[in-house]
Amino acid sequence: MSRDTRAADATHRLVPSPAGRIHLVEQGSGPLVLLVHGFPESWYSWRHQLHALAAAGYRAVAVDVRGYGRSSRPQAPDAYRMLDLVEDNVAVVHALGERTAVIVGHDWGSAIAANSALVRPDVFRAVGLLSVPYTPRGGPRPSEIFARMGGDEEFYVSYFQEPGRAEAEIEPDVRGWLAGFYAALSADTMAAPGAPDPHFVGPGGTLRDRFPAGRLPGWLSENELDVYAGEFERTGLTGALNRYRNMDRDWQDLAAFDGSPVTQPSLFVGGALDASTTWLADAIRAYPATLPGLVSSHLLDGCGHWIQQERRDEVNEILTGWLSALPAGTTA
Repeated sequence: MSRDTRAADATHRLVPSPAGRIHLVEQGSGPLVLLVHGFPESWYSWRHQLHALAAAGYRAVAVDVRGYGRSSRPQAPDAYRMLDLVEDNVAVVHALGERTAVIVGHDWGSAIAANSALVRPDVFRAVGLLSVPYTPRGGPRPSEIFARMGGDEEFYVSYFQEPGRAEAEIEPDVRGWLAGFYAALSADTMAAPGAPDPHFVGPGGTLRDRFPAGRLPGWLSENELDVYAGEFERTGLTGALNRYRNMDRDWQDLAAFDGSPVTQPSLFVGGALDASTTWLADAIRAYPATLPGLVSSHLLDGCGHWIQQERRDEVNEILTGWLSALPAGTTA
């Protein structure tokens, strides 16, 4: 089956949530596995996993996070707090007639999945984290940390946090910007070591200045890029970028969970060439304390950031193996 049609027999649904409605794509039957994407993606980032998990006997459900795709896009910037996204996930589980689920996230979805498990352990009985390690809430206000990074250059998170600024860069050419962003963080198209870092903006510049041009990563076809671009051309980028603009609010909202571990059975899979894993290597080393329920942890050699698409077969094997090994009742 080609990669463009692996999820062709999946079902699209809209379900009520605190955001308004959440769009999801569902395939298979069995224990519920909720899949949460990151930036700048959509449910479509899980197209290879939907098929594989369904074939392994699971009810695989990939959502469009609020602000993305066909899910509701609240106007208020502060409607994209982490606790709001947690409650969206709870609402999806209940709307599907289930009481509990395993939750798996990539990139921002990894943080959303970890916090869903942390805040609502009654609903989320196991958690899988892809690319971005779990780091408990703590330390200084996030905006203060990001402002100190990069010296004369500006860290991309700070760049994204200013309303309208990143939109002005991206929205005139969504498809071209996405192609460059995906390529910049993919193993086969990322810049050589020592080249200017695409996670930082030079003085007076843009993120796109440092993106590779002219070649898509091997995991992404022109048709697949069209799917991603078509969604963001329709919705704009503000809903997606509002996640970055709520990090200080999250820091306040989650104060009661300062330093808290996620204790459910867990999984981590990262790419060895992904800045998320190299910058946060200390977070991975802290897993015995922060993820005491960790079942297995994997760093995939020669892999970049878009892990479940760059290494779809390997990630599918890891996910299905982990799910099958969870204690009885965890996925029920």
